[in-house]
Amino acid sequence: MTINTTDRIGDRVAAGNWGALTDDLNEYGSALTHRLLTLGECRAISALYDESERFRATIDMARYRFGSGQYRYFTHQLPGVVGELREAFYPRLLPVARDWAEKLGQPAPWPDSLEEWLEMCHRAGQTKSAQILLRYGTGDWNALHRDVFGEMVFPLQVVIGLDAPGTDFTGGEFVMTEQRPRAQSRGTSTTLPQGHGLVFTTRHRPIASRRGWSTGPMRHGVSTVRSGQRHTLGLVFHDAA
Repeated sequence: MTINTTDRIGDRVAAGNWGALTDDLNEYGSALTHRLLTLGECRAISALYDESERFRATIDMARYRFGSGQYRYFTHQLPGVVGELREAFYPRLLPVARDWAEKLGQPAPWPDSLEEWLEMCHRAGQTKSAQILLRYGTGDWNALHRDVFGEMVFPLQVVIGLDAPGTDFTGGEFVMTEQRPRAQSRGTSTTLPQGHGLVFTTRHRPIASRRGWSTGPMRHGVSTVRSGQRHTLGLVFHDAA
């Protein structure tokens, strides 16, 4: 199946209010984007799930006690729109990644281009595609986790909703928890509109304190799908070991 777009994906990503998105990322560790994909594009990407030759691996979440449901890792031969989305988001997220690393006193190894960064991942032994297409049915869910696949990690990633909440499925909210120092964890949930993306932290965000900046560990997952079927596209900016 070929997915055709009527305008450039890069222009759509660039059209977002990146000042406001960055503010949300700094405050909450996640930020909901504007619409990135049309209804037809969402349906076309969802339909790729049944084309097994496009994927390097299929994961049954119940088998590994990750939750319930299934997801597939694309091969490096990404469908055009998936590759374009990844390429378009990287330079927009790079300033946030570098700012967070500076605040936390951590290395910031990410070069200006995604291609060069992925080459660095490959030299470190992380050579497997980490782009994910997920499918949840009634009763499925995803346990709280982090998508860290090796030492080379980009601190932000994106999930894009491919089905319409309240129409194609109910439940299935995107859930994040933040471990706060000397306090109970804080949880947030987001209903992901069809065609919209959620940018979120891969593992933590910087938190301001009287002593400077500290690390706020975060995890993400998906609440139980109560009815219907839910597909999402996951964009990860480092490859897997």
